[in-house]
Amino acid sequence: MIRRSSLFALAFVLLQVGLARAQQYPIMDKIAQKVIEKYQTSSCQQLAMQKSQPPTGKKAQIEQRVVEMLHNDPQMRTEFLNRVAAPIANKLFECGMIP
Repeated sequence: MIRRSSLFALAFVLLQVGLARAQQYPIMDKIAQKVIEKYQTSSCQQLAMQKSQPPTGKKAQIEQRVVEMLHNDPQMRTEFLNRVAAPIANKLFECGMIP
């Protein structure tokens, strides 16, 4: 009985910590989700084309602001990279863009 309630309490605490982390950076959450969706929905040809063409205009400004935010907040950067690294690396590997 004690084991069961201990497991329930641990699960509850972990859920609360997870929710708190998700709400800590709501803008970063949206950006990370957009990045992940971009890689999941783009074809290999589209990704190769986008890689060869640097962003311009408003898109370049937005990307610059995001990179600046990530440089200035190491904790946010860690959270962002933990979310997007695996989906990006998997897609690039599937496309033969990384060895």
